[in-house]
Amino acid sequence: MEFSVKSGSPEKQRSACIVVGVFEPRRLSPVAEQLDKISDGYISSLLRRGDLEGKPGQMLLLHQVPGVLSERVLLVGCGKERELDERQYKDIFQKTISTLNETGSMEAVCFLTELHVKGRDTYWKVRQAVESTKDGLYIFDQFKSNKPETRRPLRKLVFNVPTRRELNLGEKAISHGLAVAAGVRASKDLGNMPPNVANPAYLASQARRLADDFDTVTAKVIGEEEMEKLGMTSYLAVGRGSRNESMMSVIEYKGSRDSDAKPIVLVGKGLTFDSGGISLKPGEAMDEMKYDMCGAASVFGTMKALAKLNLPINVVAILAGCENMPGGNSYRPGDILTTMSGQTVEVMNTDAEGRLVLCDALTYVERFEPDCVVDVATLTGACVIALGHHISGLLSNHNPLAHELINASEQSGDRAWRLPITNEYQEQLNSPFADMQNIGGRPAGTITAGCFLSRFAKKYNWAHIDIAGTAWKSGQSKGSTGRPVSMLVQFLLNRSGMNIEE
Repeated sequence: MEFSVKSGSPEKQRSACIVVGVFEPRRLSPVAEQLDKISDGYISSLLRRGDLEGKPGQMLLLHQVPGVLSERVLLVGCGKERELDERQYKDIFQKTISTLNETGSMEAVCFLTELHVKGRDTYWKVRQAVESTKDGLYIFDQFKSNKPETRRPLRKLVFNVPTRRELNLGEKAISHGLAVAAGVRASKDLGNMPPNVANPAYLASQARRLADDFDTVTAKVIGEEEMEKLGMTSYLAVGRGSRNESMMSVIEYKGSRDSDAKPIVLVGKGLTFDSGGISLKPGEAMDEMKYDMCGAASVFGTMKALAKLNLPINVVAILAGCENMPGGNSYRPGDILTTMSGQTVEVMNTDAEGRLVLCDALTYVERFEPDCVVDVATLTGACVIALGHHISGLLSNHNPLAHELINASEQSGDRAWRLPITNEYQEQLNSPFADMQNIGGRPAGTITAGCFLSRFAKKYNWAHIDIAGTAWKSGQSKGSTGRPVSMLVQFLLNRSGMNIEE
């Protein structure tokens, strides 16, 4: 779809459709008032008749409005004006795009970007409009034999901004929004792939393809033989029960002109299927364990967005691909593993496998002398209990890095919440037979998982993002969300100095 920005009066727009807002109760937005005036009160008379109340998400499509050059006018309910927040704005946009796509309007001029959203500027409103549009139109139908087609889909969307001075800001927002949306789509596609297709080798093939597509990107794949030489015994143990070889993909993006610039490192948990191993999961909803690689998928999506934005920074990404299956060669509860760092771990539960893969990956990345390391993982069910499905968990050993990520999450609307790491929680990992256990019991499960990882991240500034509750949706709308690509891209934009304030 083609996006653009312009600044103009609604009465001068000649388009298939003009989109304007109506507030509750039956209160026209300033742009809708202008249309009402040139139509001699046509719109307000419809509202008085009760055709639209203005509740959030209500839609009323009008044809041939008197005095209006455009073929159609779409009235969009925006709720109470003073209560329009960012979540409602994004929800309204998705419903608007869905409606436009069904009306046969192949192009539209949208004035919703002129609405006042608390604490948000034109850049944010346009960027979120792009991201919400792309998100709302996303369909994963690669494995359907009959693909539904929209007869006259929306192909062009023009966002109106209040003044010509904001055109450059709007264009920048579109550029950033399209890059983020491409990354989110790539992440969703990876996450939604069935596990008989998306195994560790498939993750590796996607890494290589990304390197083929962009001159700034290189990729290499580390298989089990090389992992053995590196001493990644913990990582290898998790994949022992699977016929699919464990593969760790290393993607490097070099955009900085400073040859000595230290890279930011992103590490993604890539459990392409997690049966739980010997500590077998219940059968209910086990199909959703294909989403246990959404950490790696989001890191991959972030790298795609980064390459499209061509940011002047260096970033290394690790896709820690692995499959956790029961079998005669599977690792067991009671096993003691020696990690790449030399620390030993007593396995108490083979379903706490992600941390056993990540700990070796976190040791591996020391060789890059990173500026900072951020790992992303669908790590703990406890995070779903703590924060639900709306906000990701964040733990860190470095306050400034944690603040940067939380700030990026607020800017992007892809929110995270910080949880503590203190010595009291570390004690829950004590083992009588090894340096530590791989679980710390039911209390504070997300925090003790973070404590475990922190023991392998002492040589650099590190943060961990637990996306167990936010990486995918269940039920009728089942599917990957592509989170936290938007937050990570915003973090990289801020780090590169290419943020919204430039």
